[in-house]
Amino acid sequence: MISQSQQNLLLSAHLTVRYGSKPPVLREAALEVHSGEIVGLIGQSGSGKSTLALAILGLLERKRVEIEGSIQFDGRDLLSLREQEMRHLRGAKIALVLQSPLSSLNPALKIRTQFKEAWHAHARGSKAECDRAIRAALDAVSLPSNDEFLRKLPSQMSVGQAQRVLIAMAVMHRPALLLADEATSALDVITQSEILALFRDLNRNFGMAILYISHDLPSVAGLCDRVSILHQGAIIESGATRSVLLNPQHEYTQRLMAAVPKFPDQSAVAKAGSV
Repeated sequence: MISQSQQNLLLSAHLTVRYGSKPPVLREAALEVHSGEIVGLIGQSGSGKSTLALAILGLLERKRVEIEGSIQFDGRDLLSLREQEMRHLRGAKIALVLQSPLSSLNPALKIRTQFKEAWHAHARGSKAECDRAIRAALDAVSLPSNDEFLRKLPSQMSVGQAQRVLIAMAVMHRPALLLADEATSALDVITQSEILALFRDLNRNFGMAILYISHDLPSVAGLCDRVSILHQGAIIESGATRSVLLNPQHEYTQRLMAAVPKFPDQSAVAKAGSV
């Protein structure tokens, strides 16, 4: 959880992204994530959430996209880095977990092989060191680390197990920032709750910051220290989760809260940011 001594880890300023002559997908977007905190980014489909994540990761096609503004990560302007420099950051310092685990994993490769590829992308060492890193990553997400599990194909796992595998691969290099882009939206309610608890544990145990990107207000309310509301490409409201969700200032945020099925006794909002 966040403390007063924490500094900006990620800071975007005046970030505008447009494809050709079309209206901007992002408009002057300002977002900040402090070291060790969990920030929720809420927005409807098409609001620009995934575009923001791709911009942070340097995965927008620069030949097709015009980008203005800046994205600072740990004091470095990501938009000025060469692709080789971004490759060193992606996966090692900034990691991504996506919505569909079974389509994100290679269906033809055993889990052990996919972990090895993820490890060798940013580390060098012996087979024993690689094996230790794989088992530590699996232990961190409460999955078996035995040979029987590592021999499985993605199709032999549940969706929840596959999502934990993706998270384990994302955190095996202990990134400073984890981007979770709709990472629980394909899961049933019970599994979603378990994955949210896992994100809390990773944040507490390893101190990694998490940018939790979602359209689901209850999950954001229960997980995040702070929240930013993205509407039509612009971040229109930001603040402590409890404050924003219980006392929204912007008209769109007010409509968003009114449209959500009420929380039982408002408990999810009442404890927002306090877990």
